[in-house]
Amino acid sequence: MPMKYFEQIQQQEIPHMDTGDIPAFLVDTVISEDKEKPITSGLFRLEKGESLTYTYTYHEMKFIVDGTLIIEDETGQKKTGNVGDLFYFTKGTTVTFSTPDFGVGFFAGQLGEGEA
Repeated sequence: MPMKYFEQIQQQEIPHMDTGDIPAFLVDTVISEDKEKPITSGLFRLEKGESLTYTYTYHEMKFIVDGTLIIEDETGQKKTGNVGDLFYFTKGTTVTFSTPDFGVGFFAGQLGEGEA
């Protein structure tokens, strides 16, 4: 199977998540066709305002590509992610995302279409 190329994904529109007033946006850019070990990747954006708490039902990695994301897990561990930083969330982890202005992360998670 040949490779697939996705040009300038950071310029694509990222639709608002179903989060009410929380300024959170997400788009799945690529979803693998592997039914045993699926992978989904895309972009997550959070803007200044109310924080977003999320519990992962899958394993995910998030690479900060723009801005700043402040991430705190259920143990109280809190890290400020800047451009070039990588986070790994194991299945079952609950995190709270916030930002002083905005943050964008590229994510790759072990889940198939519609599993989040």
